[in-house]
Amino acid sequence: MAWSYRKRIKIIPGVHLNVSRRGVSTSLGVRGASLTLGSSGTFLNTSIPGTGISNRVRLDSPAPAHPSPVVLPDVEDNIFSAEISGITSDGMQGVKEAILLARQQRLELNGDLRKVKLSLSASRLKLWASYFMVYGLVKKEIPINLKLDITTQKHAIAEIKEQISKCYVGLDVEFDEETQRLYEEMVSSFKDLATSNKIWDVTSAHSQDRVAARSAAGTLVKKRQTCFGIRSVDEIKSNYQTLWMKNANGADLYFYPNFILMHSSKTRFAVIGLDELDFAHSYCRFVETGIVPKDSKIIDRTWAKVNKNGSPDKRFKGNYQIPIVKYGEISLRTATGLHEEFQISNYEFTERFGQAFQSYRYLINTFS
Repeated sequence: MAWSYRKRIKIIPGVHLNVSRRGVSTSLGVRGASLTLGSSGTFLNTSIPGTGISNRVRLDSPAPAHPSPVVLPDVEDNIFSAEISGITSDGMQGVKEAILLARQQRLELNGDLRKVKLSLSASRLKLWASYFMVYGLVKKEIPINLKLDITTQKHAIAEIKEQISKCYVGLDVEFDEETQRLYEEMVSSFKDLATSNKIWDVTSAHSQDRVAARSAAGTLVKKRQTCFGIRSVDEIKSNYQTLWMKNANGADLYFYPNFILMHSSKTRFAVIGLDELDFAHSYCRFVETGIVPKDSKIIDRTWAKVNKNGSPDKRFKGNYQIPIVKYGEISLRTATGLHEEFQISNYEFTERFGQAFQSYRYLINTFS
């Protein structure tokens, strides 16, 4: 009736970033581990001194020398990213594989945890039955062995839970003083940005004939309300806060010190280097037909129906004035297919974050 549990887990490689004004250097591995680079791929070789335990894990798949260009749908007004499987930067494949390894290991351990818990429940039931049916009082070794099993299973559950808590990619970051200051300013300005009264994900935009529509708006915009915040994914642990942009029509964006994790699900995500990102912030004059957010500024007014010269069209009864407000805009693009745009009610917060992000990214990319 003896019961035992043994599980050997792989050592998940961590990511070490050295971020400074001279650029970013990245290494992938853990103590007792090294990277092997070769024509067949990148491998992590791990060994634990004195144990004889070693492991070899493939971290990337060979990429074509000239990847095919990303083809976006032939609909000019839709604003969304390409298929996520093709967006990962070539230099970030190792990070992606480490995240997948962490997830797979958590799944396996959670499966083991369920099995041990079921075994524990069965042992407790058998122990109760041995006393209830009296045979445990006759053969005393039965409850003794069952109690031993229960103790062992409890220890196994505690061990598996501890292993699960360690199934993540550790992100170790070293900043020099100036770079850390800029990073903290970027995080602080993003926290302010996240408090904006309204944040929208712009899903499409196309021009319209203002004369035919009798409207002051030259562009029709479709957008869905979303939110920003500080949040990370379970498979990555870092002492530094992660910027999170919720995507209303696709994968969410997580900003780490030198890459963006574009995360749709635990198996569908992309890792994009900041050096590949085309980031822009600006403002727009928006004809607001709804409620004006409390933190937005009205900079002008127009009419529901207007003439070409901007005067009210008197042919329409009950024609009324509409405010024109100043909203902030953020655009994110990459050559691999990332394409997202956001509109923010607080322009000042948008400008502050945009400037802080650009200053930080410029510093770390200048000498890269």
